[in-house]
Amino acid sequence: LFKEFSSTSSTTAVGTVTSRVTRNGNGVMEKDLLNHEDLAGDRGMIDDIFDETYREKEGPKPPLRYVWRNIILMSLLHLGALFALTLIPSAKIQTLAWALLCFVVSALGITAGSHRLWSHRSYKATLPLRIFLTIANSMAFQNDIYEWVRDHRVHHKFSETDADPHNAMRGFFFSHIGWLLVRKHPDVIEKGQKLDLSDIKADKVVMFQRRYYKPSVVLLCFTLPAVVPWYYWDESIVISFFIPVILRYAVGLNATWLVNSAAHMFGNRPYDQNINPRENPLVSLGALGEGFHNYHHTFPYDYSTSEFGWRFNLTTAFIDLMCLLGLASDRKKVSKEVILARKMRTGDGSHKSG
Repeated sequence: LFKEFSSTSSTTAVGTVTSRVTRNGNGVMEKDLLNHEDLAGDRGMIDDIFDETYREKEGPKPPLRYVWRNIILMSLLHLGALFALTLIPSAKIQTLAWALLCFVVSALGITAGSHRLWSHRSYKATLPLRIFLTIANSMAFQNDIYEWVRDHRVHHKFSETDADPHNAMRGFFFSHIGWLLVRKHPDVIEKGQKLDLSDIKADKVVMFQRRYYKPSVVLLCFTLPAVVPWYYWDESIVISFFIPVILRYAVGLNATWLVNSAAHMFGNRPYDQNINPRENPLVSLGALGEGFHNYHHTFPYDYSTSEFGWRFNLTTAFIDLMCLLGLASDRKKVSKEVILARKMRTGDGSHKSG
């Protein structure tokens, strides 16, 4: 068999496929082994491929060390979001539309930006698109692109182990928000330091954002979304702050976190039944297409993170539009033949029922 990609207008074979039994979490996994040198040459990195050689250290786990600053700030954020819900009936329709627009733009900064473009190199973007996605990413305020990519590649390479930043084997709460409320496991730090992030360091847009990340967040996540409704249509400053800023930010965070928690626990596994990530359409709806997680962890290099195109996948539609406009190119897509072969070999059989 040959593992294949289809780019914008062609399909490229990138290596042979063999099978080996390995482990991911508590399950035994039949893993496709690609010719990683070919794959690296095509995308510039392979650090999002599961590392079967990793073994968790024996002995007791390190004690939890709480990050009280994060605990307090996250508590205040969610209390503010609950208060914002009570303000919705009093808000002007323009303010609600603006909050929704800010949510979508900031979400694309994560999904199309730090995730599919920079973490997985699943397509290429021109300078104007990279600048837009960087601005959107700062509006999302989920760590700068460099740090987001580092943690996400570690998540894929050491999924459901001690080296996974939001290891779902530690429970729903930990994988959802708890991982941000405690110090990282030492293995997460160790493995993150060993990743090759030269492709990210070479991107001047990413490194510019990292250098000025804090002021960019103050401006784009907190100031701009609040000032626009207050200045342009005379919305009250309280509503302008709590709905387009606090509520929108809290909803955006939880939409992303559900990919780490719910999409690792609830749903079917038509591509690989031996790994934890699941297909979760509800998560996809809220996270602009990121809930097709069994597919994504099976084929992390596919720009669509799904075989179903635009279905519950606004991010894929956005990337396709950018390609149509000449702002993006070289979309990586796994061939239908390879997808079907993988379903038949390691899937849970759920694809047969629809």
